[in-house]
Amino acid sequence: MLNLVLIACVFASLLTTHLSVAFTSEAWQAGVAKTVITPDGPIRLSGYGGRDKLSQGKLTDLFAKALALEDAKGNRGLIITLDLVGIDRELSKKICAKLAEKHKLPRSAITILCSHTHTGPVVGANLIDIPANITPDEQKTIDAYAANLVERIQSIAKNAFDSLEPAELRTGVGYATFAVNRRNNVEKDVPALRERGRLIGPVDHDVPVIAVRSLDGKLKAVVCGYACHATVLSDYAISGDFPAFAQQALEARHPEAIALYWDGCGGDQNPLPRRSATLAKHYGEELADAVDAVLRAPMPLVKPTLRTSYAEIDLPFAKPLSRDELEAQAKGADTAARRARHLLKALDRDGKFPAAYPYPVQVWRLGDDLDWIILGGEVVVDYSLRLKHEHGWKRTWVASYANDVMNYIPSRRVLLEGGYEGGGATIPYGLPAPWTEEVEDRIIAEVHRQLDSTK
Repeated sequence: MLNLVLIACVFASLLTTHLSVAFTSEAWQAGVAKTVITPDGPIRLSGYGGRDKLSQGKLTDLFAKALALEDAKGNRGLIITLDLVGIDRELSKKICAKLAEKHKLPRSAITILCSHTHTGPVVGANLIDIPANITPDEQKTIDAYAANLVERIQSIAKNAFDSLEPAELRTGVGYATFAVNRRNNVEKDVPALRERGRLIGPVDHDVPVIAVRSLDGKLKAVVCGYACHATVLSDYAISGDFPAFAQQALEARHPEAIALYWDGCGGDQNPLPRRSATLAKHYGEELADAVDAVLRAPMPLVKPTLRTSYAEIDLPFAKPLSRDELEAQAKGADTAARRARHLLKALDRDGKFPAAYPYPVQVWRLGDDLDWIILGGEVVVDYSLRLKHEHGWKRTWVASYANDVMNYIPSRRVLLEGGYEGGGATIPYGLPAPWTEEVEDRIIAEVHRQLDSTK
């Protein structure tokens, strides 16, 4: 009798092990890591014009975070999130080239997502014409920060891949309402308009969430997004604005997890009212509450399959300014003058301006039910609303401020309406001209092509 019991126990053990191995082989592999990227000392800040001195202390640290994923067939992907205003094309290429070589990743499998905080440092050549009168020593500090950023990203990517272990991914979508369409609502009127239910203009208040758990149920990482400018704060203290406070809150509530944030199509969306640390913390808590509500609810399991796609398409420029017009602008001392001087140097070097910009479009399909569309630049909310309407509200997520933040990306409607998002932002971004009216159709067509190719 004892022998029969022993045999039964051994058989049960072997069966359990077999089932566990079989389940594990069909699971995701996931690893996560983070590192502080707060500047070591004072540095020029980006995001707003008019700030003419170095940063003064910090309100929050800034972080780079990495989530490495591997599906059941061995396809790998790497999500990098940065508490920064943005990165330029050349810096992005440098980062991705090193990651691709080290980890044998195709370009489509790497995505770099910025929170767009306006109280972070100047990063490389991104928005380089915003700060006034950068001294040679200040430029050295900016260059050193960008070089160090490349190395820190390589380090967390390695740590994330080194920590891969079986995991499950689940998704859901929450809701937060502090983003307001800034083109359609006067900032000072927003509290009264909100109280009366009179806010107008398109918005996207969804809070997409990915929960990454180990097979024993422990939360390892939570990835969340929201379509809103990180512009509550505008002083000289380094901070990650409301996204930093949201990530802090989530990590305090879930001490074993790392929280990663990405910005949606918030080019024309502001957190309103704003201008105080109290409000930044409040919005961060509101966002964290929205994420936690999703984590508490039933979340669909994501099948362990990952398909990725990436391409750069030509976005045509409208007619650029002439040399005479640039020379006249260059005599001033404002952002337009700084842009003009940079463009004149480029004109002298190259003989002409490029006719188009190589714009990055990326798609990740996770499982069978989630299409994550990832766009460069400061994309206005019309894009996420259109793509969700066309492809399904629950299955379609749209990120922006990704891979290369080169300018605002207006819809055709916003471009024709004009204003800062419609073309004025070309100046601080240092481009030779606004986009043509083809901008929306070209981007949407490429998104459709990639969605078809990843089915």
